[in-house]
Amino acid sequence: MSSSSYYVPATSKWPIIAVVVMGFLMVGAGMLMTRGEGLLLLLIGLVGVVWVFVGWFGDVMKEANAGLYDAQMDRSFRQGMAWFIFSEVMFFAAFFGALFYIRTFALPWLDGEGAKGVTALLWPDFVASWPLMNTPDPSIGGPREVVNPWTLPLINTLLLVTSSVTLTFAHHALKAQKRIQLRNWLIVTLVLGGVFLVVQGVEYVHAWTELGLTLQAGIYGATFFLLTGFHGVHVTIGAIILLVMLVRVLRGHFTPEKHFAFEAAAWYWHFVDVVWIGLFLFVYVF
Repeated sequence: MSSSSYYVPATSKWPIIAVVVMGFLMVGAGMLMTRGEGLLLLLIGLVGVVWVFVGWFGDVMKEANAGLYDAQMDRSFRQGMAWFIFSEVMFFAAFFGALFYIRTFALPWLDGEGAKGVTALLWPDFVASWPLMNTPDPSIGGPREVVNPWTLPLINTLLLVTSSVTLTFAHHALKAQKRIQLRNWLIVTLVLGGVFLVVQGVEYVHAWTELGLTLQAGIYGATFFLLTGFHGVHVTIGAIILLVMLVRVLRGHFTPEKHFAFEAAAWYWHFVDVVWIGLFLFVYVF
């Protein structure tokens, strides 16, 4: 392929298949949440999504390994990944925004402050505080205690920050063509991510069974599990991506000059780490 050419992929079946399986996934999830049925559709959708990912990305890997991509394709991939991470930033910004709105506006209004302080007439005995241990409506109980940020959450913060460092070491090893170090640092990163998920699971069990911190424990419980739960899903996705990168490394893929798939995985993992720091500060500490 000449340096001035631009690779145009052959007609692909994957986009239309992705639309179909996502339809199964969304309809199944909607039916399950609203009517208690639709599990089969949901499972078909999940299996289909995995199939699309494996097949579609498999085709991209084959094309990349065949040397079909040029500098323009590389720029296209980078722009696409950048926009994807931007969408993820907006995703978490919405949840952080909800948290800040509740703490900064809604609770003070219910306590009689501000231009909308008249809402204090709904529950005149309510006193705003955060974490919200006593909810305005007595029929909705708050948590008995909150998670101590300097125990398991601090451990998880250290784990994720360290994993970003080890992943950076792996990236430098790749650019220096040190394949053994690349493999080892990537394995360490995956182990740290796995331990993070285990620790978060232990924390969830402790919070749910011993602290009374559940999804039903008022707005604090809802925001706690919404933010940390979605982050845990993203850590799981990131770990799967890094596992794929490890398999590719073991198969001899990537060169010091051409390894954007690895870079994209690193971008995603670092983003997930930054989000966790925000969670640690604004959900656990402040």
